[in-house]
Amino acid sequence: MNESVIVTQPENSPRRFKLSAGALCAAPLLVLLVFGFFGPMAMVALYSVQPRGSFSPFGTPTLENYVDIIEQSFYISFGWSTFLALLTTAILLLVCYPLALAIKRYSGSKADLLTLLVVAPLFVAENIRLQGWVLFLDKGGFLDGSLTYLFDFGSGSLVNTVPAIVFGMVYVYLPFMLFPVLLGLANVPADVTDAALDLGANRWRRFCDIELPLAMPGILIGSLLCFVISLGAFSESKFLGKGVIVTIAQDIESAFTFGQNWPRGSALSVLVIIIAGTAVFLALRRIDLDRMLGRQ
Repeated sequence: MNESVIVTQPENSPRRFKLSAGALCAAPLLVLLVFGFFGPMAMVALYSVQPRGSFSPFGTPTLENYVDIIEQSFYISFGWSTFLALLTTAILLLVCYPLALAIKRYSGSKADLLTLLVVAPLFVAENIRLQGWVLFLDKGGFLDGSLTYLFDFGSGSLVNTVPAIVFGMVYVYLPFMLFPVLLGLANVPADVTDAALDLGANRWRRFCDIELPLAMPGILIGSLLCFVISLGAFSESKFLGKGVIVTIAQDIESAFTFGQNWPRGSALSVLVIIIAGTAVFLALRRIDLDRMLGRQ
């Protein structure tokens, strides 16, 4: 007669470590973040405390690069970059909110057409688009030549100015504000606004008490995204500004290339990361991603 044997595991025996399915799926992304994001950031931080002109990240640490940034008036570049980022974000918000409302209210072909008009420029490289605007706005360009031919007076050169740089930044970063705002407006139920209308609320009250609070997470995400990428804007100042101002991104590029001063460029980069990181931290404290994604 065969007897079955039941083997029991001792209570004090070690348990085998087993990764969950979610951890296994996230492993490739974690590896990418370590080697593609945290690794380069760590190298930049190491280079920022190396002596001037050093090409090794393992020298004697020093803070002379940060002292040089203050003494050599690099704060002017930081000021210009921060001002342009804030101004661009404000303009984009004023432009994209009504456009997002229009796309939300339209349906079918009209909404598809508006979305296509916004997305289509993304299929062309940024530098090519900006160079096209230079040819359009510069002296002797399309706009100036057309006005001279039709009305016997031209517009002159509209590039090499701060407004031209702001225009280029607004043009390039518009989709990065529009679609988060659309996501935020998707959290505004139509029946809630209809109920407020039935109760006698005017358009301004509905906007302040219903639309704006419910859409605020999307507005904050779009504003944060546009501020961060505008803070490091480079091509707009290079093509449309042509040296009228110097942004911090241009100073960083110059330190790494022409100046061959990697520690200074790294120190400037660390300060930009700190500014952007502070903005991200402050914004994320007010964003409820669970509510935006429908988890609550």
